[in-house]
Amino acid sequence: MTSNDAGNGVRARRAVVVGAGIAGLATALRLRRAGWDVLVVERAPGRRSSGYMVNLTGPGYDAAERLGLLPELEPRDLGFFTSILVKADGREKFTVPQAIAQAALGKRALSVFRGDLESALYEAVREIVAIRFDTTVRAVGQDGPDVEVVLSDGTSERADLLVGADGLHSGVRELVFGPESDLRVDLRHVVGAFPLDRLPEDVPEGAGATFIGPGRTAAVVNLGPGRSSTFFTYRATDPAAELARGPVSALTAAFGDLGGGVPDALRQLEADPAGAYFDSVSQIVLDGWSRNRVVLIGDAAWCVTLFAGYGAALALDGADRLGAALDGHGDDIPAALAEWEAGLRPEVRKRQALARKGISQFAPPSKAHVLARDLTIRAIGLPGIRGLVRRSIERANR
Repeated sequence: MTSNDAGNGVRARRAVVVGAGIAGLATALRLRRAGWDVLVVERAPGRRSSGYMVNLTGPGYDAAERLGLLPELEPRDLGFFTSILVKADGREKFTVPQAIAQAALGKRALSVFRGDLESALYEAVREIVAIRFDTTVRAVGQDGPDVEVVLSDGTSERADLLVGADGLHSGVRELVFGPESDLRVDLRHVVGAFPLDRLPEDVPEGAGATFIGPGRTAAVVNLGPGRSSTFFTYRATDPAAELARGPVSALTAAFGDLGGGVPDALRQLEADPAGAYFDSVSQIVLDGWSRNRVVLIGDAAWCVTLFAGYGAALALDGADRLGAALDGHGDDIPAALAEWEAGLRPEVRKRQALARKGISQFAPPSKAHVLARDLTIRAIGLPGIRGLVRRSIERANR
């Protein structure tokens, strides 16, 4: 076991963090700044970067500020943009000005690409923590006062804490908490998102064109070179079969009949499918997020889904809160983990519930639901309704 001297003859506490995504890197950063010796292991052979947008509002923005990420993130802020609701052929239905979203979210909000957030975190930790790529966890043991982690590179690490931040399909969770099939709730939808290498056709710069139809949504956002992206989601009776088809075949079959910016976006996907995020929409439901000195965080623990629009913010907030709880309990790590979970679980429950409720917004059950949604969005432009919407968003982000 390797160890660092804390400066007073006391060995620094040691953590192994599994996963070099947002939750894992944020946890590594928070623990290292508190004096922990941190090792991050990541299954991918190198850094990965997904291109869809994430929003940092409320506690998520506050956590980014406390972690010192804002100087890196603010220049990469995508800002607010005009939303154009379109018909299936791409013709405009109506427009929601960017000022409405700006008034609703306020100044303490950021929209960035997931890859940019991961890059900011990586730059913050790469010289202060050890990171091993192309490495997975093979076994976990907790027979003694610490945790033993057997890795795929043939090494064995002993630590005070093992953090599973390895996503929806977590290997740490499988080893310690049980099979994914017992803990994952499938919401029977599929989501795809990817960056665009060139400006999308038929979408004005500074705007996002969104088609919402029964059982599906397609959005193409044009924010200029290197800042444009897409988002697709649709209802699927057999998500596993859709995933087996791959993103090009599945998304083309689900959205190939649409016009506007969608055909060009699908052509760009076909040319470079490797950069796409494509997965089923699922939530993880666990009675507890820790087992003695093993804890799960982020999608490995809860996965609120993209429908919640809060996954990245919750990962940052969860990592910051975890560090604070560990700071306050010294060597009593199980007590710290229990306190952390008790404080965070109400927020996770809320976000998971909002995601389940939001399914009908992203994939309306019928044409009647689409019409009702259109009327609701149109009404947002009315002064009185705009205030109600702003207050509703403010409550959700507290």
